[in-house]
Amino acid sequence: MTDTHSHAPGEHARPAGANPSKILVLRPNSGISGDILVAGLALMAGHRPEDLPDVMDEMTDALGLPDLKGKIRVIPKEVSNIGGYGLSLDLPRERVHRTLREIAPFFRGSAFSPAAKELALSAFEILAEAEGKVHGIPASDVHFHEVGALDSILDTGLASAFFAEIDPDLFVCGPLPICDGAIECAHGVLPSPAPAVSHLLEGVTVRGFPSEGETVTPTGIALLKAFGAKFGDWPEMVVDAQALVYGTKTFPGVPNGALFARGRAKAAPNPL
Repeated sequence: MTDTHSHAPGEHARPAGANPSKILVLRPNSGISGDILVAGLALMAGHRPEDLPDVMDEMTDALGLPDLKGKIRVIPKEVSNIGGYGLSLDLPRERVHRTLREIAPFFRGSAFSPAAKELALSAFEILAEAEGKVHGIPASDVHFHEVGALDSILDTGLASAFFAEIDPDLFVCGPLPICDGAIECAHGVLPSPAPAVSHLLEGVTVRGFPSEGETVTPTGIALLKAFGAKFGDWPEMVVDAQALVYGTKTFPGVPNGALFARGRAKAAPNPL
């Protein structure tokens, strides 16, 4: 392994008590990805959409990437005449293959909170271990292709920073939609779900999805595991905020987007 500290999936998430006070819910209707998590968590952290341009610029500064100011935005987005939000990225194209040792300094040297740094590093460690199993090599030798590119580093860092800001007692995610099909990537054409995603699906509740292609990205599921997501039904809660977020891909003839909700546990009734 590299000089990063290895953590079990979900180790960084705050353990939920018998009656968690802060609850975060994600219902991934058509799947999950890093960009969906960034937009949804930014809104669940309580930032108003009109304030998010400045917030995003502050975060790229914190990551030591000031040249990306104005390049990352949460924008209104509509699918099938249903309004929601999406993430807009205007980044330079990269063909860099980074290892975990090369990615870690982005987060270690950032001005992010210690919790955000650890979450981001944990997500990449989880993914490196899965990729290592796929290729039969140590996690430290894994060269990330698409996931090692700047957009995935930003997705991981920003999502981790917003999740740390929310700091939920309980994070519940609905079953992940999975379907067949093909995925084009640096390794060629792969079956859906991608091999690393398949490894990370162990212990995760899934459901069939009547479409084809990639519904769960490696970055998306690695972040869910780093955040300690519990997979299941809606918990009993009082909803304080919600947002519908769309990814970059639209699936025809099925519900699209991911619903985020933030709330609190229902107060227990007073004893008689």
